[in-house]
Amino acid sequence: MIILGIDPGLAIVGYGVIEYNKGRFRTLAYGAITTPAHTAVEARLSLIYRDMKALIDKYHPDEVAIEELFFNTNSTTAIAVAEARGVILLACHQNGIACYEYTPLQVKSSVVGYGKADKQQVMMMVRTILKLDKAPKLDDTADALAIAICHAHTGGSILKNFYNLP
Repeated sequence: MIILGIDPGLAIVGYGVIEYNKGRFRTLAYGAITTPAHTAVEARLSLIYRDMKALIDKYHPDEVAIEELFFNTNSTTAIAVAEARGVILLACHQNGIACYEYTPLQVKSSVVGYGKADKQQVMMMVRTILKLDKAPKLDDTADALAIAICHAHTGGSILKNFYNLP
């Protein structure tokens, strides 16, 4: 199964593409979609949509895992991220790809084993699990890979298969 993990944002959308087969991981690609500051929001959303569509066309993911929107202070940032998530979800839907959402707590618990792990712990475990030579430079990229790993662990669980869950 090919999984596209997404850490959404308006300025930076982290992505990670992994293949998960019989408990083994293979990293296909990772990076970030970036949009220029001081650009109209609609233009930034258009860039995100275009680049997300290009990723989908290139890697043909079976499923997409995306971080659930979680903000506790800045509502302006939350709205911008929600808009970015919207165009990402639209690109996936238009290509018939199922999307699954995970909270930061779920991702950290799945990848590190501790829901309050810090960024460095997440980056170290992503590097270890995926056998990367070095951790990704951007937190957003490491987070996207962690989201994909979380989905592989959760989405491929024996309980899901036993109960024939989507």
